[in-house]
Amino acid sequence: MKSLSFRLAVILVATVSGFVNVVSFNPASLQSYKRQHASLWQRAAAASGDDSVCTIQILMSDTGGGHRASANALRDAFEVLHPGKIQCDIVDIFTDYGPFWPFNDYPRMYKIMAEYSFLWDGFYRFGETAFGLALNEFLMELFCFDSFKKCLARPSGTSNKRADMVVSVHPLCQDIPLKILSDLDSSGASREPEARTTPFVTVVTDLGGAHPTWFNKNVDNCFVPSDALNQLARNRGIQTSQIVQHGLPIRKGFWSSSEKKTKSALREELQLDQNLPIVLVVGGGDGMGGIVDIAKSLGDKLGSSSATPAYQMVVVCGNNQRAKEALENENFPSGVKVMVQGFVNNMDEWMQASDALVTKAGPGTIAEASICGLPCMLFSFLPGQEEGNVPYVEESGFGTFSSDPNVIASKVGEWLASPNALQSLQRAAKEASRPSATLDIAKDLASMVFAAKEKQQQ
Repeated sequence: MKSLSFRLAVILVATVSGFVNVVSFNPASLQSYKRQHASLWQRAAAASGDDSVCTIQILMSDTGGGHRASANALRDAFEVLHPGKIQCDIVDIFTDYGPFWPFNDYPRMYKIMAEYSFLWDGFYRFGETAFGLALNEFLMELFCFDSFKKCLARPSGTSNKRADMVVSVHPLCQDIPLKILSDLDSSGASREPEARTTPFVTVVTDLGGAHPTWFNKNVDNCFVPSDALNQLARNRGIQTSQIVQHGLPIRKGFWSSSEKKTKSALREELQLDQNLPIVLVVGGGDGMGGIVDIAKSLGDKLGSSSATPAYQMVVVCGNNQRAKEALENENFPSGVKVMVQGFVNNMDEWMQASDALVTKAGPGTIAEASICGLPCMLFSFLPGQEEGNVPYVEESGFGTFSSDPNVIASKVGEWLASPNALQSLQRAAKEASRPSATLDIAKDLASMVFAAKEKQQQ
């Protein structure tokens, strides 16, 4: 009887979750949702005889900043939707559990290959081939199975048990973790898919293109952010019923909210001019991409248009201290105001205060820019991994690509000099945005882990 009562309570919880309108993230509605959900959860917990806190292990690696950012975004969304009811165990499985080099050194190797993109291009293209995929699977299972098994078997959250559900936000965290879960769930009897009972979900964190290793037909669900990746998933044998398309999980500051500050208020706080068009130049957290030459060309172009300031340019250099120092010592023409920043933790505010964005073609930045209605001038991409993001932006009508600083300066200058053209690009960016994606994904994952918890009580 208790099991039946718990099941009914969980179904009611899932039903009430629809109460939150994440398309327009309304705090009043959220508070009402929380009150109703808390009452239902208390009844469910009483029926099951325990505190019913669920645990989710999120597998990733710091090969680029997007994977951890997505994991953190999902964790934050769980806390907003179900405070205190879902604990997340976010782990860099390669750095923490890789048995030896090169497996335990992937983040550093990634940075080297990202700097010398021809290395990445060769590595990525080989990994896409049938032989490359088979070799990767063989080597990972041969060398990493036992060490990765320690990760998936470890106590999760404050519990003394392994996670109720596993979520991957990294392309190399599908095949071996799925086999490990089958092994764990069958007490070592089998590594075959039918032996697995622990829910496993992939949340793809690429946007316009993705490596084949993202897509494993044995997952329970595969969350994809775009039509292009939906098709790729189906091409890799994932059934339509397994695919869920909400968008890309992005940082909390970019979620829809009625409490967001106005552009005017943000410009005042950031000490930006209220009346000048602002272009934001971003080089990523590591400052990669040659932003010094781009900023110089863009500054010269905008600054030569007037004897007095007619534009403002903000350059975020990330951790690239040399770029920051070079631009701070640059003498820009009088027609442009220039502000140079290093690494910032409030990128959402800088984006919302700006009118256009110059950036590398990272999926997270593009998704966040579209939410802010920012036209995107893309200047670099990692071959393969980010290559598909360029047509995604161009076909969505809110930006273009060039690696030539002079072309970039000319194009952005055209945008800022034409209010009508700028507004058209901004509307297209908004139309492509998915501000509710993180909460939508988290709601679906929460329903899955609640159901998994319910089965444990039977």
